[in-house]
Amino acid sequence: MKQNESSLTSLVSAFGRAFHSKYDTPKIFDDFIAKDLISEEEFSAISKNMIDGIQFFNKDIGHKFKDNPKEILKWITQVQLSPTPLARSAYCEKVLLNEVNLGVEQYVILGAGLDTFGFRYPELNNRLKIFEIDHPATQELKKKKLKDAKLNIPKNLRFVSMDFTNKFSKQDLIDKGFNNKKTFFSLLGVSYYLTKEENESLIKDLFTSIPSGSSIVFDFADEKLFEENGMSNRVENMVKMALASGEPMKSSFTYNEIESMLERSGLLIYEHLPPNSINEIFFRNRNDYLSAFETIHFIHAVKK
Repeated sequence: MKQNESSLTSLVSAFGRAFHSKYDTPKIFDDFIAKDLISEEEFSAISKNMIDGIQFFNKDIGHKFKDNPKEILKWITQVQLSPTPLARSAYCEKVLLNEVNLGVEQYVILGAGLDTFGFRYPELNNRLKIFEIDHPATQELKKKKLKDAKLNIPKNLRFVSMDFTNKFSKQDLIDKGFNNKKTFFSLLGVSYYLTKEENESLIKDLFTSIPSGSSIVFDFADEKLFEENGMSNRVENMVKMALASGEPMKSSFTYNEIESMLERSGLLIYEHLPPNSINEIFFRNRNDYLSAFETIHFIHAVKK
């Protein structure tokens, strides 16, 4: 990870959530605060870069809508950019809110970026500790944006600066108030950029000395990642863009590999959503371009 790339990734992800909240109906995941963390200049610059890149994404769409840049931006955002982040966030928060009702007291967000959960659920201030883990540069960017947006950091939110993809430190969490209680982890948009060995090491580190019933939601790419084209070549485009940005995708898994990896860390799969299930749950009966991404799966796993 280079110094500013995580910040760029966070910005683009927040852009997708903000675009969806402002323009798309019905909502899959309404991050109504994301727009406050992106300046008008940033929103315009990202929009322009997307529109200018239509020839990379789809030359036919570029030609068809050459006089309609708004439609080009909508197409790129809904086909390439937003489907997975929107659906995985919606799924993760649905599971999390249920886990809170079942007694979870701590929420650890790995690779939090410009996440806004703590700001959208003030009613959980006294029930749930939230720990956002991310690269120091990304967290400094977020703190600046929160200040610019005049958003006060909730009293139950703690920032933990850490490059957890390199080395995870539970002590850094403990120093910020983390304790040995039932915990929920989210690891969204991260697993693809780690090797299989790094993924397994991270899961083991997370769940060592954590109480039974603690759980995690994460997304992963299946074994077709590097051979599937996807609708309008979007899977191939995703892999190419990651490589070009200097953060290549490194791992894909069969379901059995995921199951075995989790088992070795003392976890059982509670729920697995493959692409067709994700599409049915989150994208059914839409009249726009949004649909579930090929090759991407969601997992909710629980410690035995």
